Amino acid sequence: MFLTRLTLDLRQSAVRRDLADAYDMHRSLVRAFVTEGDEAPPRFLWRVEPEAVWRAPVLMVQSIVEPDWRGFKEKGYLKKAPETKEIDPARLIQIERYYRFRLFANPTITQQGKRYGLQTEPQQQAWLERKGTKCGFEIQNVLVTASDVVHLKNDTICLQQACFEGVLKATDAPALQAAVEQGIGPGKAFGLGLLSLAPR
Repeated sequence: MFLTRLTLDLRQSAVRRDLADAYDMHRSLVRAFVTEGDEAPPRFLWRVEPEAVWRAPVLMVQSIVEPDWRGFKEKGYLKKAPETKEIDPARLIQIERYYRFRLFANPTITQQGKRYGLQTEPQQQAWLERKGTKCGFEIQNVLVTASDVVHLKNDTICLQQACFEGVLKATDAPALQAAVEQGIGPGKAFGLGLLSLAPR
C-alpha cells in the first residue's frame, strides 16, 4: 500500500477549484491511477489535512497501487515534489498496541432506509465507538476537532463531516488492518474515511 503527501500550489486555479469541491478533487486524483478515460480506477482514499495559515494545503492519498503524479507536477498543481512511501499495515498493526489516530469521517445513522448525518459531538463519538467494535479497535480518548457540512456538486450532495483525533488500542489486528486499507464509513470518494495511525 502507498501513502502520498501532496503539497498543493494555491496559485493554480485548478487547485482552488478542487479544494472548493471534493467531487472535483476526486475526479482530479483519479488521473494519477488511470491512463484511459473509461478505465476504472483502483480503490484509493484521500484527505485534505487540517489547514494552517502559515503553510500550503496538504493532501494525503492512500492507494493499493503506486500512483503516477507526473501529470500533476507538469501542470504546476504541486508546490513541491510528491512524497510517497510504501507501508505495510500488517506490520504496523499489532494487537493490544496503542496508536495515535486521525480520521475525517461521515458519521451517520440509517433510519427507514435513509442515511442522516450525526451533528452533535456525543453522537459522533458514539458512532466512532460503534465503528471501533466492528473495525478492531477501542477508543482510549478522542476529540472532535472539527465538524461541519460539506457541500458538493453545487449543493446536490451534502455530507456531515467530523474530524476525530485521539488514541486507540488495537483489539483485532486483521479487522483494524482492513479498516485502514478500506476506510471507515461512507463518503470515501469525497475525502472521508482515511484512518491514519502512528504508534505511541
